[in-house]
Amino acid sequence: MEENDSGRSETFMLDDAIEQVGFGKYQRWLLAYAGMSWTAEAMEMMLLSFVGPAVQVEWQLTGREESLIASVVFGGMMIGAYSWGALSDAKGRRVGFFATAVLTFAAGLLSAISPNYGVLILLRGLVGVGLGGGPVVSAWFMEFVPSANRGLWMVVISLFWTLGSILEASLAWLVMPTLGWRWLLGLSSVPLAILLLFYSVVPESPRYLASKGETEKAFKILQQMAKVNCKPLPKGRLVQAQPLLGDPDSINTSASAVNVEMSDFALTRAVDETRLLDRTGNNGNLDVAKKTTTSSLEQVLSNFRSLLSPPLLSSTLLLWSVFFANAFTYYGLVLLTSQLSGGGTDCRPEEAANTISAASDSGQLYRNVFISSIGELPGLAVAAYIVDRWGRKLSMATLFTLCGASLLPLVHNQPADLTTFLLFGARACIMGAFTVLYIYAPEVYPTSNRSTGLGIANAIARVGGLLCPVVAVELVRSCQQGLAVSLFTAVPVLAAAAVMLFPVETQGKSLTDVVDESSSQ
Repeated sequence: MEENDSGRSETFMLDDAIEQVGFGKYQRWLLAYAGMSWTAEAMEMMLLSFVGPAVQVEWQLTGREESLIASVVFGGMMIGAYSWGALSDAKGRRVGFFATAVLTFAAGLLSAISPNYGVLILLRGLVGVGLGGGPVVSAWFMEFVPSANRGLWMVVISLFWTLGSILEASLAWLVMPTLGWRWLLGLSSVPLAILLLFYSVVPESPRYLASKGETEKAFKILQQMAKVNCKPLPKGRLVQAQPLLGDPDSINTSASAVNVEMSDFALTRAVDETRLLDRTGNNGNLDVAKKTTTSSLEQVLSNFRSLLSPPLLSSTLLLWSVFFANAFTYYGLVLLTSQLSGGGTDCRPEEAANTISAASDSGQLYRNVFISSIGELPGLAVAAYIVDRWGRKLSMATLFTLCGASLLPLVHNQPADLTTFLLFGARACIMGAFTVLYIYAPEVYPTSNRSTGLGIANAIARVGGLLCPVVAVELVRSCQQGLAVSLFTAVPVLAAAAVMLFPVETQGKSLTDVVDESSSQ
């Protein structure tokens, strides 16, 4: 906090307020909401392990047609990841999340009544477009969390993803043998319906509002946060540090132009009675939120150029490669679990579908997916323990390397129990790496580019997801298990090397609002 020239009052930044208010009841409510979103997304992704083989048997699909059911979801996510990120940076986190939730829920529910393969592919592709907005919720939640707690609570929110994986495996085990894949698709969309019911009480990110010059609205949310957490806000005026690079709405806005007057007395008054905006600055102060001279498209392009500017270039390119590797490995393991159910068998392509169908009928498929999903729990526990002790980079590199090592024995057929155990270990490690990556990436980017940066990185990740069914399904079905597993072993090891090249370690650092143009990576 700083004292102004006249000594009349102090000023404070948004980070000062969030740190002082701390992590309390307000953030726990946000955690529950964001966590439910991750649960819903995990359920939509995990059902790919069950729907593909079931539809293949019912509609007599080829291996390539079956793999397309998963690939089209990742293709949609690749489109949605950047689109929703850009939308949430331009129009707000709430708007971005609402659009993704509505699309995912509607397409997911309708896919349960698909009359044929073509319609199913179209609707699952739209589900993928909606799921591409998942990082918007992560960015939204993290912008309310103090820096000291950020690593821990992002690990905690990942527990909801694991919960979704376990719930989907349990639901499939209960529903698939009797009611079939259509009921599984329909019931898996229920969590999103619950989220939409509570959407009206979801607050906008105060960090986003401040970055747009809407300091008055940001201050109101901070007041609400302080009241719920029973903590006082800092004394003085809330100020925006400086215009944000890539944010055309703030080009003519100075630090003194957007500030909020606050005193001890103001804390005891109703929000609508508090003097929120200091009008002693220049005459353009009250028009910040009304500027419309720059189109949303120009803002999106400006944000994209910022990601490739010298201060962020190295981090951006390396993050793209690691996001690709993470998604390729994680979702590949999800699909590989169903393909390797039954353990080592003679390689006979014409019998592959019958082998998986038999495993499904006996419950072995559901058992194996359930066990491997539970493997994410120890992975999260390890990530929570090491992320703030070892740092983001070393934690990710270690977990990626262990994941590759766990998969190496599966180059050759192994007994069923050993196969399940190795997949359990690999799933634990990749989930831990996945979690730390989602902590690290938002910490690298400033507020004005955070959702766009995450969105593009996730779009790159979906390329990995798009390709993994070809490896996990088609190669295994065509008797090339050794090649398939070799790829799944090599990719995380290469990701570990890329992680160690990251130019920034973000452990313990506050989120930034601006790009430091004086430095390059």
